[in-house]
Amino acid sequence: MPQALRTVGRRLRQTFGISAPRMAVRTHLSWRWRLPALFGAIALTAGAWWWGFDFGQFLGGFDRGAITEKQTRLEADAVTVREENGQLRARLAELESDLNFAHGAQTTLSRQAHDLQSENALMKEELAFLRTLFSDAGKPGTFTIQSLSAERDRDNSYRFSMLVVRGGKPSDEFSGELSIIANVAAGGHNSTLTLPDDQPDTAAALKLRFKYYQRVEGSFRVPPGGQLRGLQARVLEAGQTTPRATRSLNLS
Repeated sequence: MPQALRTVGRRLRQTFGISAPRMAVRTHLSWRWRLPALFGAIALTAGAWWWGFDFGQFLGGFDRGAITEKQTRLEADAVTVREENGQLRARLAELESDLNFAHGAQTTLSRQAHDLQSENALMKEELAFLRTLFSDAGKPGTFTIQSLSAERDRDNSYRFSMLVVRGGKPSDEFSGELSIIANVAAGGHNSTLTLPDDQPDTAAALKLRFKYYQRVEGSFRVPPGGQLRGLQARVLEAGQTTPRATRSLNLS
């Protein structure tokens, strides 16, 4: 019976063009629940994607945990290396300071050794002088020139030194001067310089006034490119032309 009624109704609707009403059931959900649900869905999707990404890396041979552990270990090693580097720098600075101190001490010792050598040479000269003085004690009025030397001071200058000794036991002072004759080779020619006549500025260094001995030092000039070949020193008493002592030095 019901089936027949449904058939009759369908034919009537087809005959008169009446469509059957449709009903839709919609469930109303407020925004208060929609937003959390939306966020939850997004979080679930992101978590699934991240888990899939991480799992895919793991399957591909990429282990994030191992990489993180290795990075941590490398950072610790870097800290250790930096600390060791700082210690090495401090040690290097300490060694450089010690080296500078040692170098300064070595320079000081070298200078002291040089001074001692010079002092030793001077003492030997003084000893030789005393020996000569005592050996000539019975020869009053004798003069000797000891330790005559000359060396280049600058390009066109030479420095000379000598020790003039008076023998015996004099009771008065000797007054006089030194006369120096220098043989110089320059430009293929030899020339002679007489001091202090040719260079009056050397007169003060050549003055003699002493009782037992006097050390004489000074310098003189030579022509440009000149080379000193020989030197002769003479002790002249004031007002006399005959030398009381003569000493020669050959440098050729």
